[in-house]
Amino acid sequence: MSIGENVKALREEMAEAAAQSGKAVSDIRLVAATKTQTVRAIREAVAAGVDACGENRVQELQEKEPQGAYTGVPLHFIGHLQKNKLKKVVGVCDLIESVDSLDLAAAIAGRASELQITQDVLIQVNVGADPNKFGIDPDVPDAFLEKIAAMGNIRVRGLMTILPIQEKLGDNRQLFCKMNKLFVDIKAKTYDNVSMDFLSMGMSGDYYDAILEGANMIRVGTAIFGARNHI
Repeated sequence: MSIGENVKALREEMAEAAAQSGKAVSDIRLVAATKTQTVRAIREAVAAGVDACGENRVQELQEKEPQGAYTGVPLHFIGHLQKNKLKKVVGVCDLIESVDSLDLAAAIAGRASELQITQDVLIQVNVGADPNKFGIDPDVPDAFLEKIAAMGNIRVRGLMTILPIQEKLGDNRQLFCKMNKLFVDIKAKTYDNVSMDFLSMGMSGDYYDAILEGANMIRVGTAIFGARNHI
């Protein structure tokens, strides 16, 4: 199947999952995970109607962005961001999905202040307690958000998580449910510079379950582009 056909099939499954969960599919954003993909392939995905592109690596972002790979849709950074590379991301990406420490948040706020902008971010939560994944402990978001609320030039727009690889379909439902509960709990509170607009969770193997459990943003690579070329 072509990239366009894959996106169409994805949209159909997203609509089915949304209907089952009582949501409007128009409220769910499809982010194309573009790691290792060519500029041509990314442009095809954009033309097919993805809502945003998500890049994992700063080097790839720097190579592809000047070539217009992401033109027409918002650009997200969805990989682990090191502080020594944030100058290449802050102000370039519309949304940084992977803020996993107060030090990184403060560094982003500082760079955004230099640029005289407000940088939108998501807080990455390691809800699965996976030692191989980044993210804050799901038991400490209040203290974390209270400190970010005091920072200028940074705006929290929601939460993101990357779950452990599931052995069989449905294994991650409980963790998705836990993330949604955390999202709803925070949404009921009031912090400066914080709004719970986006719950970003679910990838090619489990986006359907993620939507059933409350995701309104999914990050999909293989189901759009096919098997990844590892580089």
